[in-house]
Amino acid sequence: MKKGWLLLTFAGFLLLASGAFSQEPQKLVEDANKAYSDGIYTDAVSLYTQVVESGFQAPELYYNLGNSYFKQNDYPHAILWYERAKRLDPSNENINFNLNVANSKIADKIDPLPLLFYIKWYRGLVNLFSINAWAVQSIVFLVLALSCITLYIVSRRMSIRKTGFWTAMVFLLLTVFTVLFSVSGYIRVNSLHEGIVFDPTVTVKSSPDKTSIDLFVLHEGTKVQLLDKIGDWYEVRIANGSVGWLPDNALEEI
Repeated sequence: MKKGWLLLTFAGFLLLASGAFSQEPQKLVEDANKAYSDGIYTDAVSLYTQVVESGFQAPELYYNLGNSYFKQNDYPHAILWYERAKRLDPSNENINFNLNVANSKIADKIDPLPLLFYIKWYRGLVNLFSINAWAVQSIVFLVLALSCITLYIVSRRMSIRKTGFWTAMVFLLLTVFTVLFSVSGYIRVNSLHEGIVFDPTVTVKSSPDKTSIDLFVLHEGTKVQLLDKIGDWYEVRIANGSVGWLPDNALEEI
């Protein structure tokens, strides 16, 4: 398992990232970092959780919380928080590596359905950066495009005007693509409902009824896609495409 960011610098990052970060959550992070460094992982989990419950979101926070659970061999919770961190920063190598390690520790090894090459390529491109990073790039490219348009308008030299025009077109095209990637990432994150199974063993049913036919068995730590909900039951799909129903108390939504 990779350590990723230095835990001792994490509190400072949170302070800078949040701007209005209060003294109490900052102190909680510092205490959580110390507990983690001292190997008191139960205290680290409790303290990091309090920061989350205060309303703060950051991939580093979720990643450290996942690491704290991993150190206790609590792989379902580790996977849950790594997945939440990945949603905020999908291209982060440390998050993806530790998530893969945690997934290797659980019982279910489900081969995913293969994606069409262009869908796989497009998703890989969108996941190169976080949603916010794509948005920042789009703003930068737009500012550069407007600067080049201004140069085109005010310059009297034909060569400079041509350069300004064509450079502006390039930056405008880059703006369109980065906006598209940012919006695509946002839509995917907010439209994709997934959960992690927390029951040690749970039977997936053919309908939202305890007396319905048993389809297959899942174990703790397995990720499922949430398709629908009726009463206390979720309709779920696993990576290989199989669909069935689980009681909502058997899983936690990512």
